[in-house]
Amino acid sequence: MWETVGIPEVEARVYEALIPPGQATVAALAARTQLGPARVTSALAGLVGRGLVTRTPGRPVRYVAVAPSLAGSVLIAKREHELGRLQQHLHRLDEAFQAGQAARQRVRNVEVIEGASKIYRAFVRIQRAARLEVRSFDKPPYFVPPGEHGDEGPNLEERQHLAAGQVGYRVVYDAESVALPGRMDNILEGIRKGERARTAAGLPVKLVIADATSAIISSAGDHRKEISYVLHESSLLDLTIGLFEATWERATPITRAEPRPHASSGPLEHRLMSLLASGATDAVIARTLGWSVRTVQRHAHELMEQLGARTRFQMGMEAVRRGWL
Repeated sequence: MWETVGIPEVEARVYEALIPPGQATVAALAARTQLGPARVTSALAGLVGRGLVTRTPGRPVRYVAVAPSLAGSVLIAKREHELGRLQQHLHRLDEAFQAGQAARQRVRNVEVIEGASKIYRAFVRIQRAARLEVRSFDKPPYFVPPGEHGDEGPNLEERQHLAAGQVGYRVVYDAESVALPGRMDNILEGIRKGERARTAAGLPVKLVIADATSAIISSAGDHRKEISYVLHESSLLDLTIGLFEATWERATPITRAEPRPHASSGPLEHRLMSLLASGATDAVIARTLGWSVRTVQRHAHELMEQLGARTRFQMGMEAVRRGWL
């Protein structure tokens, strides 16, 4: 019982033995407790130190017990003070523990990938993790140059997935990406294989999202430092998915190159309309179709007149409205 307030068993026996007579010598207490004089002397020294026993002057020395109610109140108050300090200490430890948990949670939610080759493998890994759909922002510069892994370049993994019919792809291509030599042909080939593609200017990052479970993201500044970030299920991943969907809604569709029948367009005109609607520049269209820039401009002007459009954007919208794209 006395251990509850920090009193060892021997000291408790000596204190209780001192209660009935009120005061006693070491010899008398040793006889009463059946403990040796040395153990009684040591116990009395502890009790004096705790304020539970006092010494009388003179010889032989006698020891007097402090009233139990007073002694108990002192001990309980002291223990309550110690427990309060312990509670404060535990609170500080708990704050450190929670901070550590939060740091570990951040590590689990955001994974930092460094080095171009590791980043490329991470982009591949994220795509392979998808079971339903991959959503992507395609934006140069690329961690792996086009052609390094075959003609498909950075789209190799996508083409393999599309060929196997494993997952769907929705890709928003930055205008810079569309302008790269040979890139439009590569994009249109992906569309023919099942990719849904759109284009927009000024995409903020390059991005690949696997379903709603993970994503990898990298900005132009990150590219210079050869750093990318893998996002796992979290509010940050939800925000990234929201960014993709909002951008997708505003982006301009890049349609398939096969024509829909209408009176005045053939395959080349239809392909030209698709490229114009995608936002491709005259130089990109000329390279893609094997025309001169002046030929592209002449055909574009003729199409705009035919559709009654003042701008290329209006031309694209009217072509879509008529079902030509």
